[in-house]
Amino acid sequence: MLERDNAVVVVVDLQEGFRPVVREFDEVAGNVAKLVQGANALGVPVFASEQYPRGLGRTVPEVAQHLAGVEPVEKVAFSAADEIELGSHGQAIICGIEAHICVWQTARGLIDQGIEVHVARDAVGSRTQANRDLGVELIERAGGSPTSVETALFELLGRAGTDEFKIVQKIIK
Repeated sequence: MLERDNAVVVVVDLQEGFRPVVREFDEVAGNVAKLVQGANALGVPVFASEQYPRGLGRTVPEVAQHLAGVEPVEKVAFSAADEIELGSHGQAIICGIEAHICVWQTARGLIDQGIEVHVARDAVGSRTQANRDLGVELIERAGGSPTSVETALFELLGRAGTDEFKIVQKIIK
């Protein structure tokens, strides 16, 4: 179960250069934006990475606008696990592009560091459906837990009837 005080969101390489080649890119970007907005509303820290931004561009605007105060870590290694500092947080909700390369390798690196990884299935993408499915499967076989944006946000909330619940409810609708 995700715990608000123990969780972070890790956005992996959701960059403009992937838009024309990744299946269902706009849906993935929209779901990542919802996850980041929800995390912000709940006070859950957000981390982001960018794979070679000179060639692949920056984080897409629909997500970047919600990364208040978050400067994405630039990287050339496929995994962002060694590039981000999660502090004392022991859980990571991971999302982004490409599921079978950078998301998978980041998740594996975090799992190797003892972090409990939750992969938001509706917030990861790859150029092909087979590679997207493979990435999610690899993460789960390595010990990651499946989730979705809505499932993760409601686990972090824990209960209805709060101001935060009303905010998150508006975000996911």
